[in-house]
Amino acid sequence: MKNNGFTFRKRLNSFKYAFRGIARLFTHEPNSWIHLFATVCVLIAGWWLRIAAWEWVAVVGVIGLVLAAEAFNSAIEALGDAVSEAPNEYIKQAKDLAAGAVLLAAIMAAVVGLIVFLPKIL
Repeated sequence: MKNNGFTFRKRLNSFKYAFRGIARLFTHEPNSWIHLFATVCVLIAGWWLRIAAWEWVAVVGVIGLVLAAEAFNSAIEALGDAVSEAPNEYIKQAKDLAAGAVLLAAIMAAVVGLIVFLPKIL
């Protein structure tokens, strides 16, 4: 990658591109809508149940993990679709691995949710 030097305009543009990617995630990827809905529910529950600061750290951390995994998964799927429309075993493996990463993150989030919320509910 060529380095043309540091400028504030380039750094600001990098944030613009990142926010555009986040917007695309939530406007074009249906699975992200499920994660966003779950996020809103968990944030409301955390507020309602008055979870502790350390619990907020855990909850917000796994929310970020799941959303980031979903973004990476969507990026890999888009790149694979751009590379080849024909069936390709390597692209299939990459897509399956990325989807598996999202599932692992979601399972981790569910476990954290049980640890944080279950004792308060019971």
